[in-house]
Amino acid sequence: MAKYLVIVESPAKAKTVNRYLGQEYLVKASLGHIRDLPKKRLGVDVKHDFKPEYYIIPERKKVVAELQDFARQAESVFLAADPDREGEAICWHLFSVLQDFNKNIYRVLFHEITKSAVEEAFDNFGNLDQDKIKAQQARRILDRLVGYLISPLLWEKIGRGLSAGRVQSIALRLICEREKEIKSFVPEEYWSITAHLKASNPPSFKANLVKIDGKKVKIKEEKKAAEVVSELKKLPFVLEEVEVKEKKKSPSPPYITSTLQQDCFRFFRFPIKKTMSIAQRLYEGLEIGDQGLVGLITYMRTDSVRISNEALNEARKHIEENYPKEYLPRKPRVYKNKKRVQDAHEAIRPTSFDLSPQKIKSYLKKEEYNLYTTIWNRFIASQMNSALVEETEFEIKASKYQFKAKGEVIKFDGFLILYPKLRKEEKILPKAEQGEKLKQIDLESKQNFTQAPPRYTEGSLVKELEAKGIGRPSTYAPIISTLQNRVYVIKEKGKFIPTDLGIFVTEYLIKNFPDLMEFEFTARFEGNLDSISEGKQGWLGYLKSYFSLLDRDLKQAMEIKGVKGMGIPVEEVCPECGRQLVIKEGRYGRFRACSGYPDCKFRESMFKKEVKPLEEMCPKCGSRMVVRQGKYGTFVACSNYPKCKYIKKEKKDTGIPCALNCGGMIVRRKTRKGKIFYGCSNFPKCKFAIWDEPISQPCPQCGREFVLRKNAIKGESYLYCSNAECSYKETLEPEKIWDRREKDEPI
Repeated sequence: MAKYLVIVESPAKAKTVNRYLGQEYLVKASLGHIRDLPKKRLGVDVKHDFKPEYYIIPERKKVVAELQDFARQAESVFLAADPDREGEAICWHLFSVLQDFNKNIYRVLFHEITKSAVEEAFDNFGNLDQDKIKAQQARRILDRLVGYLISPLLWEKIGRGLSAGRVQSIALRLICEREKEIKSFVPEEYWSITAHLKASNPPSFKANLVKIDGKKVKIKEEKKAAEVVSELKKLPFVLEEVEVKEKKKSPSPPYITSTLQQDCFRFFRFPIKKTMSIAQRLYEGLEIGDQGLVGLITYMRTDSVRISNEALNEARKHIEENYPKEYLPRKPRVYKNKKRVQDAHEAIRPTSFDLSPQKIKSYLKKEEYNLYTTIWNRFIASQMNSALVEETEFEIKASKYQFKAKGEVIKFDGFLILYPKLRKEEKILPKAEQGEKLKQIDLESKQNFTQAPPRYTEGSLVKELEAKGIGRPSTYAPIISTLQNRVYVIKEKGKFIPTDLGIFVTEYLIKNFPDLMEFEFTARFEGNLDSISEGKQGWLGYLKSYFSLLDRDLKQAMEIKGVKGMGIPVEEVCPECGRQLVIKEGRYGRFRACSGYPDCKFRESMFKKEVKPLEEMCPKCGSRMVVRQGKYGTFVACSNYPKCKYIKKEKKDTGIPCALNCGGMIVRRKTRKGKIFYGCSNFPKCKFAIWDEPISQPCPQCGREFVLRKNAIKGESYLYCSNAECSYKETLEPEKIWDRREKDEPI
C-alpha cells in the first residue's frame, strides 16, 4: 500500500499527476463532486442560518467507500482538485467524508500539470481555504433558493416544466430584449455614392462621398442619388489633401476563459461546451509519444491576464531563437487586469515551449490541435513587437462634393507574422501629389438600408455577459444548454431566437422579481462573492440580505390572482367560444387550449400539423406517406388518415448481435408506456436489455462487437464498451451524435 493518497477529479488528470509522483503516492479520482443538495427538495434550512443538507450522490457511493478505505491505510491524504472555488468545494466535501478515516488531510494547488508544478505544489501543501469554500457555498445555496423557490411558482402560474435561474434568467432577458429591438426596428433607406478614380500613378482606387457643402451626406432617395451622380459626371475631381501617418497595432493579451470561448466560436464555430471540454483534455494531459501523458496548457478557468516571470522569460527566449531580433520587444509586455478579477491563476498559456503545435500535431485530434495552436499563437504573439502600419488618406473635392479614400500598407508585420490568414488585405493607394487632378473612371450609386442589431450567437452572448459582469465564463456553457433544453430559445443558423415561452417567462419574472432580474444587481452578486472569498465580507449576512429580497418578491407574486396553470397567452382565439388561446405543457408535449377551461375544454396538439411528406406511396390506398409526430415520437403513416389508417412498421432489427453471444440479435422494443429500449430477439430465453441505443462499431480497446450510446437526447453522450471489464469511453459532441443517428436510422 502506498504511503500517501492523492485525490483529483478525473481519471485522466490522475494518470498525468501519477507520472510525476513516486511509488509512495497513490493517485485516485473522485469523478467530480461526491456530494450535493437533494434533487427533489430545497435542501436548505432558511430558518437556521441556511444550513445546507448534503448527501452523497448515489453514483459516487462506491467511489467514496473506496477512498475512505484508502484514506484509512494512508499516512496522509492530499486533496488536489482544480485551483478555484469549485475545486475548493470538491476538496471540502472530500474532507468531510474522509476526516473520520485520516486526520492528516492537506490541500495542494497546481495551476498546470507539469513535473515542476506538481513537485512545487507538494513541497508547499497547506490547508483548505475556508473563505473560498464559504463563497462557493453562498453561490450554491443562492442558486438553489432562486431555482427551487421561483420554479414552482412558474409551474403554478404558467405551466409545468419551467425553471428560473439567477444567471440563466438574465441571459434569457438579454436574448429577449435583443429580439424586441429587432422586431421594433424600422429600416431606413439610404444611398451611397462611390467614385472610381485614377491618378497619374497606378493603381486606380475608389473613394466614397462623405460630405456635401461641408455637411455629412444623407441621401435617402434614388432620385436624389441619380441627380448627384449626373452632376458629378460633369465635375473635375481634385486631390485636395494627402495625409500619411504611421500607427501601431498591438497584440492582445493572453487568453482568459471568456476570450478563448469567443475566439473558438469565431474561428471554428465551437460551442462553448465543446471549447471547455477540449481545453480540459489539454490541461489534464494527452499522450505525446515517448513523453507519455503531458499537460499542455495551464488551468483554463481564469479571468486574469497575468503570467509568471518564468513563463514570460521562456516566451521571450522562444521568440529570440525562432524569429528575427526585431520581433522581440526591448522590454517584456505586461498586461493589466480589469477590475473585479480573481487573480489566483495565470492566463491560459502553453506549459512547455518545447512542444510547439507543429511538433506534436500527429499526437492530437484535429480539434485539439486547433485549440492548442490558438492558445499557443495568442500567448507568443502577446510578447512580440507591434505591427507597424502606414495609413494613407486622400481628401478629394469635386465642387461642393467631398470624397475620402483610405489605404493601408503593413510596413512591419510584428506579431501578425503568426496570423497570416487574419491579416487584412492591403489597400494600396497610388503615390499622388496634393492638387493633382484625378481622372474619373466610373461613378456608382448603391441602395442600402440600416440594419437591425444582430441576434446573439454563443460567442456574442458570452461577450455581452462578461461585459456586464454577469456570471462566470465557466458557468456559461451549462446556462446556454439549459435555455435550449427548456425551449426558452431555439438556435437558427447559429443565432438564438427566443420562443413565445421564453418571452412570456421573462416578462413574468421582470414584473414579479424586478430586483433579481436587474443586470446591475446580478453583476454585484459576483463582486460580493469575490469579497467573501477574500475574507472581506461575511457570507451569512449576505445570504440573509439576498434572501430577504427574494422572499419579499415571492410573497407578492403569490398574492397576485390568476388562473392556476394559465399557460402562455397567444394572439389566436378559441374556435369554439372565442376566448383567448394559451399554450400549455402536457404529458405528451405542448398543446393549445382555451383560456376559459374548465368551462370550455377545447385543446389541440401543437404536433398535429407537423407532418413531413415523403416520396413513398401508401401500399393500401396509394396516397402519399408522411412522417408524423405522435405520443411516442415520429412514425411513418398514410396522409389520408383517418380514411386510411395504414402505419408503416418500424425496422426493429438493428443488425447487431446480442452482447451475451446467445445467437440472438438486438431488436428495438417499447415498454407498455411507449419508452424505447433494446433487447435480445431470443427473449425470454435471453433477458439482455439496455435503454441505450446500440452502435454497430467495434471497441478500439478490446474489440468487443458493439459500443453503446448513452443520454443521446440530453447532449451529454458517450460511446462506451458493452464489456463490463473494458474501461473504453469516448465523449461525443452533439453534432457527431446526430451524424451517427442519421446514418443508422435513415427515413
